[in-house]
Amino acid sequence: MHIPTCVGAVVLAYNLDGNPTLRFDARTVGDIFLGTITRWNDSRIAALNPGVKLPDLPITTIHRSDGSGTTSIFTNYLSVAVPTWKSKVGAGKSVSWPVGLGGKGNDGVAGLVSQNRGTIGYVELVYAISSKLPYATMRNSSGNFVVASLASTGRAAQVQLPDDLKVLLMNSSDPQSYPIAAFTWLLVYREQKYAGRALGQAIALKRLLNWMLTTAQSVNEGLGYGTLSATAVTKAQVLVSSMTYGGAPIPD
Repeated sequence: MHIPTCVGAVVLAYNLDGNPTLRFDARTVGDIFLGTITRWNDSRIAALNPGVKLPDLPITTIHRSDGSGTTSIFTNYLSVAVPTWKSKVGAGKSVSWPVGLGGKGNDGVAGLVSQNRGTIGYVELVYAISSKLPYATMRNSSGNFVVASLASTGRAAQVQLPDDLKVLLMNSSDPQSYPIAAFTWLLVYREQKYAGRALGQAIALKRLLNWMLTTAQSVNEGLGYGTLSATAVTKAQVLVSSMTYGGAPIPD
């Protein structure tokens, strides 16, 4: 079962002199990572950023060299929003990148962007903030330019959620949502009597999950992640309540 714990954002961090605030849309980001847009002063970037002095500088894209959920979120977003990306690269924890350099982990990508002028890479929001990197404002599916924040990331989950909570939040229809967002899940077996596990362990896990869905939501924002909506919490608690041990419900 997929038990969500928070909502996270992936942002496009970059390294340019003066740290200008840039705006992007999905098509432009897709073209940059496809290698179709190769310089920062490209007319398509300029059109989204009137009044910003863009340097005549090559763009170097930075991606994850290891398989990751961050890559899955980013490539799923591009696959949903950009048909060309879906047909040429697709989505997944690892993909065949047309161009660019690879860094291991969010910290590796953030490090390469920090150290190299003219780079752009995708990282979790908290890594861009901790590395003091500027990150792009993104146009969402409603046509609004939205900055990644706890509020705008949380808005991405304000959509109709399936009972199993297996849902992509990228390119949310909410007009105030940041478009590159996703749940972070814990993966849990519904039947807990496996691999010699004792009933006490199953009870402890059930209590831990319910604590994470309620009381512990208060720590999310301090760590840079959005809290779950009331609907997501309710549906997740239903999943937790359905856990069994030897086919019988697990006591509270």
